[in-house]
Amino acid sequence: MLDTIALFNEMHPGFFEKEHIRNIPGDRVYEEMVLDLRAARPALVERVGDIRFGTWSGDIDALRAIVRRVEDGWPPIFKPGDEVYCGFDGDRIASFCLVEDMGAHQGAKFGGPGCVGTLPEYRRRGIGLRMVENVTRILQDRGYDYSYIHYTGVAPWYAKLGYRTILRWNAKGLLGE
Repeated sequence: MLDTIALFNEMHPGFFEKEHIRNIPGDRVYEEMVLDLRAARPALVERVGDIRFGTWSGDIDALRAIVRRVEDGWPPIFKPGDEVYCGFDGDRIASFCLVEDMGAHQGAKFGGPGCVGTLPEYRRRGIGLRMVENVTRILQDRGYDYSYIHYTGVAPWYAKLGYRTILRWNAKGLLGE
């Protein structure tokens, strides 16, 4: 059984001291989620309609311009050398997410999809959900014990893949499970 508060504090030291976290409006609540990867997962999905999935290998500035269309504050998070998994419409990116190694905690190996986004013109087709499902399977194939979702406001969306909320928080701190 994971000690969820200890896990959060170990993975995100000083989190609530960061200015951008302290400045979140008080009525906004976010969640931390986890999925146990030690159970069987579905096979990778190669396509959703005309969208195919794979790892991005292009120019970082071009990727950041696409990321900015989804979330203006995310481009600096994407660094050269990061592993970015995408949904592609031909050679255009339709969706993206980081494939993150979050280290070992409480005797288990953690990874997860981060900064998950789908361009507005591709939304509501299941592309993002299949992309996250694929990243989850990739992490499992690499021997991770858990997939971790940090700082999300769309927990019901991730719950469709079996992720469960382990903590809730707002700008003032942890609210509990």
